Amino acid sequence: MATMNDVAREAGVSLSTVSYVLSGKRTISEETRLAVQSAIRKLDYSPHSGARALASNRSNVLGLMAPLRADVNVSVIMQFVAAVVTTARTYNQDVLLLTQDDAGGLERVTSQSMVDGLLMMDIEARDPRIPLLAKLRKPVVLIGLPDDPQGLSCVDFDFAGASRTAVRHLVDLNHRSIGFIGSPQASLERHATYADRARKGFTEACDAAGVSSTLRACEPSMPALTEALTAVLDDDDGAATAVTALVVHNEGLLPLLHEALAVRGLRIPEDISVVVIAPEDVALAATKPWTAVSIPAHDIGRAAVEMVMDRLNSDKPVEVRLIVPTLVQRETTSAR
Repeated sequence: MATMNDVAREAGVSLSTVSYVLSGKRTISEETRLAVQSAIRKLDYSPHSGARALASNRSNVLGLMAPLRADVNVSVIMQFVAAVVTTARTYNQDVLLLTQDDAGGLERVTSQSMVDGLLMMDIEARDPRIPLLAKLRKPVVLIGLPDDPQGLSCVDFDFAGASRTAVRHLVDLNHRSIGFIGSPQASLERHATYADRARKGFTEACDAAGVSSTLRACEPSMPALTEALTAVLDDDDGAATAVTALVVHNEGLLPLLHEALAVRGLRIPEDISVVVIAPEDVALAATKPWTAVSIPAHDIGRAAVEMVMDRLNSDKPVEVRLIVPTLVQRETTSAR
């Protein structure tokens, strides 16, 4: 049976370096960490997890709170979860997934030292969990940007910037009246920050460009989408409005949107241009791939784990990271 000494010899490093890679106590260069992990796999070395946790006073587990609410798209949430899990494994960390957002669950996993650090998803503008999290003596990273992080580190996609990028693209194509179809009403009522910021960025960009705008919340169903399109594209008398382009921030609507517009006799992009704010794989899944500002779920999940590990292994100060949006033009937008 291989020992830590065997791993150290195979990797060409010291015994203490192997220990640090296993425990995460110190930051180790990527090259060295990969060499040690390669030696571990080659020798089939398996340290006793209980002894390792006892020696390091750590559980080698990160907690990830990802509430599965009715108004969130579970498939997109799972992209973030997958990114967190795969990145955590590179740090020799397991992940405990919490799908409820109650304070009791937080207190249970932290008071019993079940996790070394916490990652929190689906952040609200005035999130009731944040005061409790701010008191914990464990590193916490928010995947989202609340109004007041109360000294906690945050990482998120710049959703306001995503809407501004979409509007600028459409204005450059000479669209002067743009509609926005966004998250379900429940997301707006609880002030999920991604929903609020996407709408705010859209309104600000349209106002700055001097173009007219119309916004509608929408549930991810064909009847709701039909109703939202009617509200955006028809006036009170049923005549067509001046809207020639849509920004859609609701992943659940994208499998329905081509059909819903076709039913109205609208061709994409000849009659109406569409930009979506969604993960790239969702944008590409359509028969006619969407022009999209892609939500980089993997990049955000990876950054969140890196940030919590930085704070677990050192006294790195609080930071806020907003990932800059980029737009890829495909087949669903064209000039007027």
